[in-house]
Amino acid sequence: MKKWVQKSIVIMVAFLTFGLITPTHEIWDAFDQNSSNRAAIGPSSGTSTAVAAEPDSNQEEDTELYQEAIDYGALLMDAAKEQSYIKFGTKIGPKISNEFDAIIFPKMEEAIAMTVASLDDGSLAFLAITERPSGNYGEKIFNITNSQTGSDLIRFHVRTEKRPQEGYYYNFHYHSAEDDFMAHNNLGDIYWEKNTPPKWLS
Repeated sequence: MKKWVQKSIVIMVAFLTFGLITPTHEIWDAFDQNSSNRAAIGPSSGTSTAVAAEPDSNQEEDTELYQEAIDYGALLMDAAKEQSYIKFGTKIGPKISNEFDAIIFPKMEEAIAMTVASLDDGSLAFLAITERPSGNYGEKIFNITNSQTGSDLIRFHVRTEKRPQEGYYYNFHYHSAEDDFMAHNNLGDIYWEKNTPPKWLS
């Protein structure tokens, strides 16, 4: 049998079974022989088709590698963006999303990366993002906390500001545990319009 057909079959079987079943060499031997032997494909005498109950050491190694490969930073970034859009709601979100994605969120990512850079993998595994942004005209978007200790590491806020002769702006900023949340670290502003903006979460 041609090599490309064999490779195609292997890929198809692996794809359809999510890699749990791999074709055995007996299949290829049967295909290479004449067609009368093809009906004899199956487990040879003395072999068992039952799945062993004992854990496979290769599977354990794969699981350990998978666990080590978790990118906690990327998970935090995804959750941060999700919580931001939950706060914006359907009235504010569509109007400011382009500027938020282009200007504000990259700076949020930098702030998160700087905050978690000094943490080891054990500490990273316990980081969580609060899931309740404040509504009405409250500032809180989300906090990144250590779920073991319950303490906040960084707090992201957005404040609605009315500037004379200009209108309303959204001022995005964060506070860090490094200075007991005293400093106002600016991320940027997004202009709304002269009319009063809707409430958050609306």
